[in-house]
Amino acid sequence: MDYYTIIGLAAGFCTTIAFLPQAVKTWKSKSAKDLSLGMYSIFCTGVILWLTYGILISDLPIILTNLATLTLALSILYFKLSFKD
Repeated sequence: MDYYTIIGLAAGFCTTIAFLPQAVKTWKSKSAKDLSLGMYSIFCTGVILWLTYGILISDLPIILTNLATLTLALSILYFKLSFKD
């Protein structure tokens, strides 16, 4: 694994893991009233585009990190849409 791939994976890890506390807090509290539906909708769309881009150029760090980010962001979006606040 080259230096650039390691940097890409590290950067992606940091930006992805940043969503974990929000996902856990929202799940535990069963409340998403303070979260913006618009922000998470637009963000998920952007992550889907990044994931598509990573697949098209076969870039492993972009694919892996955006797949993980999408999973966390979609879970938060799901909570926002399902929890009755």
